[in-house]
Amino acid sequence: MDRRSVQAWLDRYIDTWRSGDAAEIAALFSRDAEYRYHPSDDPIRGPEQIAASWLETPDEPGTWDAWYRPFVVEGERAVATGVSTYFHPDGSADRVYDNVFVMTFDTQGRCSEFTEWFVQRPSDRLDAAVPEPLIPEG
Repeated sequence: MDRRSVQAWLDRYIDTWRSGDAAEIAALFSRDAEYRYHPSDDPIRGPEQIAASWLETPDEPGTWDAWYRPFVVEGERAVATGVSTYFHPDGSADRVYDNVFVMTFDTQGRCSEFTEWFVQRPSDRLDAAVPEPLIPEG
């Protein structure tokens, strides 16, 4: 994996989150994938189970936005950082989460291990700017 391929995977991650399509979600992950919403969680195993988990409480389109960028990529392992924002009906920020994803990929570019770390921002810091990591060209 390189930065571009990890970024492409992260972009698909957001797109499938928006679509809520179980097959698209499952396609992100390898047959033996393990997914953790928190580092101490027992893993959800397998792409179909991961998709089912995502769809238990889906986020409605237009109620959130997100960006994630590779921070470190080394071989098949990557760490990404980013921000997930949920909105009030009037479009103002309701909740903002700063995220770190730790991922391992298989040779087909599917994620085989995914662990989230996220922290909800205090309400007085919802609009704090977080610089996106630069993705070098080439």
